[in-house]
Amino acid sequence: MMKKFSIAFLAALVLGQAFFSPSVLAQNPRVTIPDFADLVERASPAVVNIRTTENVVVQQAQGGIPGMPEDQAEFFRRFFGVPIPGIPNAPKPQQPNSGKPQEAERGVGSGFVIDSNGLILTNAHVVEGATTIYVTLTDKREFKAKLLGMDKRTDVAVVRIDAHDLPRLPLGDSSKVRVGEWVLAIGSPFGLENTVTAGIVSAKSRDTGDYLPFIQTDVAVNPGNSGGPLLNTAGQVIGINSQIFSRSGGYMGISFAIPIDEAMRVADQLRTNGKLVRGRIGVALGDMTKEVAESLGLGKPRGAYVRNVEAGGPAAIGGMEAGDVILSFNGRDINKASDLPRVVGDTRPGTVASVQVWRKGASRELSITVSDTENNSGALKKSESPSNNSSASNNGFGVAVTELSDTKKKDMGLRSGVEVTSLVDGPLARAGIRPGDIIVRVADSDITGVKQFESLVKGLDSNRAVPVFVRRADSTLVIPVRPK
Repeated sequence: MMKKFSIAFLAALVLGQAFFSPSVLAQNPRVTIPDFADLVERASPAVVNIRTTENVVVQQAQGGIPGMPEDQAEFFRRFFGVPIPGIPNAPKPQQPNSGKPQEAERGVGSGFVIDSNGLILTNAHVVEGATTIYVTLTDKREFKAKLLGMDKRTDVAVVRIDAHDLPRLPLGDSSKVRVGEWVLAIGSPFGLENTVTAGIVSAKSRDTGDYLPFIQTDVAVNPGNSGGPLLNTAGQVIGINSQIFSRSGGYMGISFAIPIDEAMRVADQLRTNGKLVRGRIGVALGDMTKEVAESLGLGKPRGAYVRNVEAGGPAAIGGMEAGDVILSFNGRDINKASDLPRVVGDTRPGTVASVQVWRKGASRELSITVSDTENNSGALKKSESPSNNSSASNNGFGVAVTELSDTKKKDMGLRSGVEVTSLVDGPLARAGIRPGDIIVRVADSDITGVKQFESLVKGLDSNRAVPVFVRRADSTLVIPVRPK
């Protein structure tokens, strides 16, 4: 047994040496063993430690121990040397704080220089809420930094220090990052300055936020690394280390970085305006599933499903309706719901965008003027009692419906529909539909009344699932249903 193991081990060793030999590496230039030493030596001087403080008021009662009953406080005074008022030669107790704010440590993070005149990029959560921001360079010089702007939704912040001729990091192209390529991070985990960790890119375009497709890596990132650079083997910044997946608070093998292309787009606006101006069109979105896509005639899941359209918002003015599927926005394909906020957010307010939507089995073009103004729609009024003009629940959907009053149509912003009053065991009940829901469309037909609804359901093919559009509160659900 030992002999077989030794032969196998020697064979593996020989094969390994042959694989990584100079001749093999020459024949296979993509087979490389990275050496990060030179890269780290060049990049480290441009990575900074960021320390933040905040002003707090500490109140302390004279001679007492805050939060402790007096009998216990007396015990600690006598046996652990806490000063006791009135005893000769005893040290004087600390005087109460006058209420003047004192500077207290708030947190630590990292950042990196992107302009030799003191411009530094970091995470918004590193500097958010800080009274004072201190930046320490690798040569131990420390500066008070000025916050030029931050955006919490993308977690990007820009600060400036009064320094010149600083080493800076070159920026790479995050769109060219490949899964499996080597990367490394430099930062201050747990306050340990200029700590280097390495790994590979695990995934791209990872959806963990509204506006950013993160780069996922297995580089060790811990508290304090936030805001530091993620570098490729050319020494270029391809991302800002921002988040980790953790159940313990520490690194567990998965970390996320903001793509540098996205970060710089935000940073440029922060430098100029001090804030980020985003485009918006006023829609609420839902994910597209395989079943829903097939029932709508889309084939494969794609696009962003519109659950609701804000009354009076840009999308509503442009003719968009709840139940539409947005396939492209201003020439950019929308593959999933999370793509749309990024594309719209990148669009300058005032732009007239061409939007392709899928509605009733066909695509159509809409023109929507992008806005940046938040409009709050009014709360919906309570549902009225159903009228007596209702249907029985013995149809193919197993649902009883009633006419929708003009008042309710106006309150909910609907042109038509029928309200569910009761259900029996049937396809809609099993799909989660409940009394009070409004059925606004079945397949490609808008629901105009009870009789039309009953006639439509009666004529459906029981062997084919159809999409049923249901309005609930301020959302429109699409449910593939096969009539019984």
